[in-house]
Amino acid sequence: MAVLKMEHVGVMVANLEASIHFYEEVIGLKHKSTLLHTNGVIRLGFLGFEAQNETEVELIEGYNAGLPQEGKVHHLAFTVDNIEAEFTRIKGLQVEQLDAEITTLPNGSRYFFFNGLDGERIEFFQSTR
Repeated sequence: MAVLKMEHVGVMVANLEASIHFYEEVIGLKHKSTLLHTNGVIRLGFLGFEAQNETEVELIEGYNAGLPQEGKVHHLAFTVDNIEAEFTRIKGLQVEQLDAEITTLPNGSRYFFFNGLDGERIEFFQSTR
């Protein structure tokens, strides 16, 4: 069981398609995939430079577009090799706001969130991509 790398940085956006276009045209990222979260409301767009094992940008539409500018970064995500083992390990550390369970996305990727010491959201993510 191990944390392997920085997986992605999640950024909340008001319009997923417009933001994908912006990150492609202005930054030069490539749109890799879009999916509807299992909650049926949140849409996720993943972008990167098409490198192997790169850290991606995850655009999140439908979560909370009303935050102030400095609050748009939603979370830091780290790739793990065994989501079940990491969930058990983190449970034993008494961290704040640990998710009650591991969430599975429609593409099979799995994740859970918890808080860092200053309330920052941290995600452990096991990808099927």
